[in-house]
Amino acid sequence: MPINTGFLLQFIRLATPFWQSENKTTIRRLTLALFGLTVLQITIAVLITEWSADLFNALEQRSMSGVLTQVGLIVLIFIANIAVTVTHFKIKRTLQLDWRNWLTTKLIAQWMNDGRHYLVTHIQGNASSDNPDGRIAEDVRIATESAIDLVHSLVFCSLLLISFTKILWTLSGVVTLNLGFIEIPIYGHLVWLATIYAAGASVLGWWIGRPLTQATNGRQTVEANFRFGLVNARENSLAISLVHGEKTEQHRCYSLFQDIIDAWKRQTTAQSNILMFTSGHSILLMAFPILVSSPRFVLGSISLGGLMQSAQAFQQMASALSWPVDNMAKIAEWRASVERVLSLVDALDKLEQEIAHRDPKRIERIQTDLPILRLHDLCIVRLDGVVCLKKIDLEIKAGERILIAGNAFTGSKLFKAIVGFWPWGEGNIELPNDEVVFVPPRPYLPIGTLRTAICYPLAVEDVNQKELAEKLIAVGLSDMRKHLDDNVDSWDATLSREQQQRLGAVRLLLQRPKWILLQQAFDSLDSDDEIAMLRLICQELPTSAILTITHESRAEAFHQRKITL
Repeated sequence: MPINTGFLLQFIRLATPFWQSENKTTIRRLTLALFGLTVLQITIAVLITEWSADLFNALEQRSMSGVLTQVGLIVLIFIANIAVTVTHFKIKRTLQLDWRNWLTTKLIAQWMNDGRHYLVTHIQGNASSDNPDGRIAEDVRIATESAIDLVHSLVFCSLLLISFTKILWTLSGVVTLNLGFIEIPIYGHLVWLATIYAAGASVLGWWIGRPLTQATNGRQTVEANFRFGLVNARENSLAISLVHGEKTEQHRCYSLFQDIIDAWKRQTTAQSNILMFTSGHSILLMAFPILVSSPRFVLGSISLGGLMQSAQAFQQMASALSWPVDNMAKIAEWRASVERVLSLVDALDKLEQEIAHRDPKRIERIQTDLPILRLHDLCIVRLDGVVCLKKIDLEIKAGERILIAGNAFTGSKLFKAIVGFWPWGEGNIELPNDEVVFVPPRPYLPIGTLRTAICYPLAVEDVNQKELAEKLIAVGLSDMRKHLDDNVDSWDATLSREQQQRLGAVRLLLQRPKWILLQQAFDSLDSDDEIAMLRLICQELPTSAILTITHESRAEAFHQRKITL
């Protein structure tokens, strides 16, 4: 299977920083140790062929002392082989884990940074950044582990080829080709036969295995889509139950799984063709060198040991030359995973470039020292290019409370633009130095104890626990005080939407931000409870500026200004 130069250069750019990272000394030592042990593996392979020749010669001569000598030597080779193989395995696994750890840490840091995980899905689209969790969790593993496996096997086969070509050339001797009118001496005929054999097998194997790359990539994609579909159903289990959408979800999940079945069948067909070829190739490789060399043994030109050594050297050389065929399936899987990792890296890099370089068709956010939030000539567009907010100028001073009325969808885009999660449009947003906190309709409650979920993103030790208990009482969740540390749970699935929104208010009161954006933050509460929640926030945070999107008509009483979008 061919791998083009452009792909290899991209992979090298992805891999090179690992060997230049902070732990480069340790990493390079491990790499050199791995290479040294590989050389020892080749040395042992050569010794085994020589031992085999000496053993069969001793058997042919019926020499018991010769056989006993070979028994002693094989014990030493046996011990050395175990020591080298086990040490090589441990070092290789250490290097694979270190590389995966480094690349995973780098990607997570870049992806989970200042809203990049949200922005990248919009800027790049599904083609290059769908299922980033699967790319980081699974594709990074395959890309790093398989890369080291493939490079090691390639180096091993290259050294094997160099070592056994010399041995096989010596054992081949000279064969005279008699054409009747002329005799042509052929030197190293077994080397040429092994080269022709392996070249023919490689070309045929490549042709048979071409469909495997696309089939493997397709299967990895649909597997990730299926996992995401199941996670999405779990995360929205309450909403699905309330509308009795189980049948529709069953159909949707089965449809996603049907894609896996189709991809599996395509991959099975491609792998079956390769398996059919490789199984026949392995049998032929075992018999062919013995059959080719047997006439020379019958004629007495070589000993039995020479025959067996020739056969083993032929097999080793042909196996080394057949590396592309033997590793075709693994290369296909590795390349598919590397391409998925590269596409995520490219998407994140392009996002960083867009953020770093001011685009006149992107909203510019400017940090200032003034206690003012100012919108200047702000224009917000949807992803399809439709303008949803045009030329708005607005100045909000510290402590002001403003009700955002009109189109709630446009209000949501305005809030996202303020916090930097919607750059599509034009104009400027001048931000104060104080943090701006955006409270969405459903607050994020991470898996853990209820106490850690409420304190998030702060650590539990950074929050006054007495104050936390007081705020739970204030928002009407006094019963939860007894269950703060009971168990670890997925609270977004366990708690009702109303409870989650009340906990969002607790978190807000604990953080006490100076600038607050409330986007229908209490829309699941009844009218009186929503008003009570707004009143509580205004009382507890009297100096905070608040922008509110709500459908509650009585909320206007808590705000000094009303702006209709």
